[in-house]
Amino acid sequence: MTSTDVTTSMFERIGGSATIDALVDRFYQRMDTLPEAKVIRAMHADDLGLIRDVLKRYLSEWTGGPRLYTPEKGHPRLRQRHIGFAIGDAERDAWMACMRGAMEETITDPAARQELDKALSGLADWMRNRQ
Repeated sequence: MTSTDVTTSMFERIGGSATIDALVDRFYQRMDTLPEAKVIRAMHADDLGLIRDVLKRYLSEWTGGPRLYTPEKGHPRLRQRHIGFAIGDAERDAWMACMRGAMEETITDPAARQELDKALSGLADWMRNRQ
């Protein structure tokens, strides 16, 4: 590696904004349709439009893309923002099932998909606030 090499962000590796948009759209489509996702779908408003946009902005920034989340929302404080929702193993697993399916459909680079899965799994596990 030379001094001119730069690290490629996950955002760039997975395909940028277009992939983030598709990933989030597929994630919420799965949440709306998978029976095992009913437990987490019930935590959301009937209209997923607003939260869909928030997740797109969050994931864009979280993966190393443009800062679209913090200028508007501030520090993510994810656990604090989700404390009102009972999140245990079942909710974590349902969220990850939706996300994994969406990643399979939208992220073509297997290595990037595996790394993103590992990072999101850790995040989802950390979000648990109930036994």
